[in-house]
Amino acid sequence: MTHKPRKIIPIAVAPTPQYAPRRTIHPRAIDGFYARWRWALVWLTQIFFYGLPWLQWGGRQMVLFDLEAKRFYLFGLVLYPQDFIYLTGLLIVSALSLFLFTAVAGRLWCGFACPQTVYTEIFLWLERRIEGERSARLRLDKSGWTLEKLGKKSAKHGAWIAVALWTGFTFVGYFIPIRVLGAEVLALQGPWQIFWVLCYALATYGNAGFLREMVCQHMCPYARFQSAMFDPDTLIVSYDSARGEPRGARSKESAATTATATAQGDCIDCSLCVQVCPVGIDIRAGLQYECIGCGLCVDACDSVMDKIKQPRGLIRYATPNGLAGGWSAARMLRRVARSRVLIYGAILLLLSLGMVVSMALRVPLRVNVVLDRAAQGRLAAGGQIENLYRLQLMNATEAAQSLRIRAQGLPGLHLAPGDEADTVLAPTEARWVSVRLRIAHGSAAPGSHPIRFEITSVDDTALRVEEKAAFLVPR
Repeated sequence: MTHKPRKIIPIAVAPTPQYAPRRTIHPRAIDGFYARWRWALVWLTQIFFYGLPWLQWGGRQMVLFDLEAKRFYLFGLVLYPQDFIYLTGLLIVSALSLFLFTAVAGRLWCGFACPQTVYTEIFLWLERRIEGERSARLRLDKSGWTLEKLGKKSAKHGAWIAVALWTGFTFVGYFIPIRVLGAEVLALQGPWQIFWVLCYALATYGNAGFLREMVCQHMCPYARFQSAMFDPDTLIVSYDSARGEPRGARSKESAATTATATAQGDCIDCSLCVQVCPVGIDIRAGLQYECIGCGLCVDACDSVMDKIKQPRGLIRYATPNGLAGGWSAARMLRRVARSRVLIYGAILLLLSLGMVVSMALRVPLRVNVVLDRAAQGRLAAGGQIENLYRLQLMNATEAAQSLRIRAQGLPGLHLAPGDEADTVLAPTEARWVSVRLRIAHGSAAPGSHPIRFEITSVDDTALRVEEKAAFLVPR
């Protein structure tokens, strides 16, 4: 018996996509407690950011990080690169503040004050004003290209570009006097200044206009390690599944019926909490790393609960322990003052006080001493031993300072004749001064001897700095 060979029929297998296509999110506008707080912080942060470079302090820009001159002006302070310890302290205080806020109530920074959140909210507002609310924007995206669609899209992107350019201009204005920068940009001068204005504008336009939630989901590292700072007593946006499930649609009349209320949860599955979410997640699926804790889903759910005459708080800020144990809001808030939060708060308070005290006691005069190794312990006229030093004097005040230079530490140590013991520094000036120190031959043993320079203001005796150095005596 012969067998016919079986015919093999090829089966087409669709390739598995490695990357899911991005779904454009059109958040729905909502009014409520958290939405108003978000807009209050948008106004507060942007008035501060856009307005601060235009304020003057004593005839100069109030806040200016002059990289070319290596001077940083903060209100009445003049800082040099040697004062970067304060920047380090500020970064540590900011990091600890982030840890503290996260331990207490999750991603408050992300949801309310992060620049990505703020500018996305501004761009979304412009989009709503030009293209309409969520349903209108969805219809517009699905429709074909018409003159109306082209006009709305062009107007939207034009408004976005205008905001982005102004943002880039303001940002660069913190590093170049903004009035000078404005004149240079209008005259199309300063190619590097224009480059950085356009560079920052492009970043704002791209991040807030197109990337939006992708920055929070894939680019921001904070979203990835935030869970390490959460614990069961951290207040986070939570869905009360015990109260909400099983979910399903119902009428207002059935909502008041006891039997219906017993058989069905309070969630009517309207998906409004998903529609208002700026990152497009469903909070009813539990906490997700994409959640920025903005609370808009809380506002949306509360508005629905008001309509169906049910208590608010189906979605609310709550702790995992509080939800599991059915705790009251007061009991959850009492757990905020736990050991972890108290430790963060104590360290933050001590560091902040230390920075304030250090800034208050800071002497606005900086001195660096450099020994000229090419002229160590050389013999000078009169049988004296001479060492050459270069002193960098930095006047961190906005008034001229007459400074007197002295040296102590060895018997008979004095400045060489012809070297000026007094020098005058203009406001915020930094200058190198060469100084020769001499001692009589044989008055000190061979080797290195510690000495110190004393630089004192002639007009203000409180302005006094000591700097250690070494005097070399040859064998």
